[in-house]
Amino acid sequence: MNEKEHGESQTRDELREKIVAALRKVHDPEIPVNIYDLGLIYKLDVGEQGEVAVQMTLTSPACPVAGQMPGQVEEAIKAVPGVTGAKVELTWDPAWETSLMTEAARLELGFSV
Repeated sequence: MNEKEHGESQTRDELREKIVAALRKVHDPEIPVNIYDLGLIYKLDVGEQGEVAVQMTLTSPACPVAGQMPGQVEEAIKAVPGVTGAKVELTWDPAWETSLMTEAARLELGFSV
């Protein structure tokens, strides 16, 4: 890897970190934990030009914010400096389960780790 490629990957990594921080500010209204630590984000791709693609799920297809949450996630991502565009795809496969949560989220919600 040459120096230029290394610098570009660092920039994308830094942008990814900022996006994750933004996603940690988005909460499921029924659960007091952010969507990232809940494990609702299945895929987060950051392109070379700052374009972002996210595949996510919700805790349940009956979630009352199913129609609004992808838009909220997209807006949170677009607000990150350096992001040139965002596309959020909602999926139900695989179904979300508590094992997808971070250890911190399980502790916060009282699940055994």
